[in-house]
Amino acid sequence: MEAINYLNPTAQMIIFSALKIGVVFGVVMTAVAYAVLVERKVSAWIQNRVGPNRTAPFFINYLPVIGPLLVRLGIFQPAADGLKFLLKEDFTPSYVRKVYFWLAPAITVIPALLTVAVIPFGSNLGSEKMVIADLNVGILYTFGIVSLGVYGIVLAGYGSNSKYPFLGSIRSTAQMISYEIAMGMSVIPIFILTESLNLSDIIRYQAENGWMIFKQPLAFVIFLIASFAETNRLPFDLPESESELVGGYHTEYSSMKFALFFLGEYANMIASAAMMVTLFLGGWTLPFIDALNLPASSLLLGLIHIGVFFAKMAFFMIVFIWVRWMLPRFRYDQLMDLGWRRFIPLALANIVVTALVVALFNN
Repeated sequence: MEAINYLNPTAQMIIFSALKIGVVFGVVMTAVAYAVLVERKVSAWIQNRVGPNRTAPFFINYLPVIGPLLVRLGIFQPAADGLKFLLKEDFTPSYVRKVYFWLAPAITVIPALLTVAVIPFGSNLGSEKMVIADLNVGILYTFGIVSLGVYGIVLAGYGSNSKYPFLGSIRSTAQMISYEIAMGMSVIPIFILTESLNLSDIIRYQAENGWMIFKQPLAFVIFLIASFAETNRLPFDLPESESELVGGYHTEYSSMKFALFFLGEYANMIASAAMMVTLFLGGWTLPFIDALNLPASSLLLGLIHIGVFFAKMAFFMIVFIWVRWMLPRFRYDQLMDLGWRRFIPLALANIVVTALVVALFNN
């Protein structure tokens, strides 16, 4: 650290940014792996099953007490799943359009990882802000990047040169357009109230004036339900829809290419959960933390804020998982009807009402 202090400010900024990128990337990848484990355990609990409780590494015999407990919890299952994907045959059918077929998985997973760059996952650790890129137009960046994810699915459907993936990609396109409009409109009242597009400013506003979920409950409900459609999760997983389309857009994929689609879905869930925490649950803030009277530059306070943010995010991940195993899939016409005839008018009405209230009470 002393050697870094002798560098010029630009070099220090580059080094600390690289460190933050590495740490956040590692945390997101680990969270994706164990989100799959949590999903399998929660689904097993809902269906009165046990879930993963057999996978054990070679060194488990050297952990006589804690080892069996870790195995029963399925802690080693994500590592076994990842190794399985790496070792499986990467089969490419002869009839696919190879360039698009290979490009699609990467385009699907990259936007989900880029979205995390502008989300403040903590206040400060020392002099460093706990956000990779504190953009003044953070939310616009987020929506712009998220909208690119559908191109990977479209390319997967087109590149597979097969009817089921093609139908899945068409569904995904229509679904994304329908719910992205409602999702974008649902956050406009937040900007009207906070007068900022910067996510850190939105968190600071909530710290001083209360969480947005209490001021904009309708916007929160619309954003939450639209997040299920944006991430292709049940009850809106029409692009995959195993009972109708075999596997939808990833029917022809195997090995690590399939794993990238899998990774992209859970990374999108993490990004959506982080956005909901930031926009509606006050980000890393918690009312009673101020009662501890810790200095703003305190390392302990910074770590507490990070822990609070991830705890809130974990709550939304559990909601995503619970809904998948409790609700049936919507019909496609129901999905479109809900998006165009219910959510968009409600989101528009919410914008008008919020603007009128702000105009009346601020003058």
